[in-house]
Amino acid sequence: MAERLHHERAFSKPPLYVSAKNETVRMFDNDFMEFFSRVHPATPLILYLPVVGYMLYAALWRQGFSLFVVVGLFLLGMLLWTLLEYLIHRYIFHYEPKTRIGKRLHYIIHGVHHDYPNDARRLVMPPSVSVPLAFLFYGMFRRFAPAAFAGLVFGYVCYDMLHYATHHFPMKHGALLWLKQYHLRHHYKDDHVGYGISSPLWDYVFRTTRK
Repeated sequence: MAERLHHERAFSKPPLYVSAKNETVRMFDNDFMEFFSRVHPATPLILYLPVVGYMLYAALWRQGFSLFVVVGLFLLGMLLWTLLEYLIHRYIFHYEPKTRIGKRLHYIIHGVHHDYPNDARRLVMPPSVSVPLAFLFYGMFRRFAPAAFAGLVFGYVCYDMLHYATHHFPMKHGALLWLKQYHLRHHYKDDHVGYGISSPLWDYVFRTTRK
């Protein structure tokens, strides 16, 4: 990993950033790894919307669940995603490692996003991370609740798209403007609060809203 060591920082310090422009930094000496560290923002839509559609088909026509049950399970899956999003962001992305290797890994996972928050190619989750997680949850949901899995995946897609939008779209009115401001406060004022991106629900539940 070539140009990252001087950017590594602990999240216990005041929130800083290297650049708020749409620019990137090289993280790996290896060109193959560097290529796969960058993701086009449309990737989650292409990969996962067909999965959502198939899971809904499986619930409605293969398992024969009523529309009411499918909608309920779908919404439950979306709610579950918001909780996962919060827990992952707070306890994994903002974990403060002590070892040199841990700090390097932390920088790759999330620190680079705080140093270069508007880097358009490092705003959505790489498939190398999201696909194994998707298979893990598919194994848990596929037999009993494909509609809930569809909601979980759709919640993830909404999260990635909203995350990209908060950094690159105007979002000048209403709830979208509020979400944008809520997330940007996390970046530029206090990264110990505001862990929810697609929803602030669990920040209110666990009292990690703005201090």
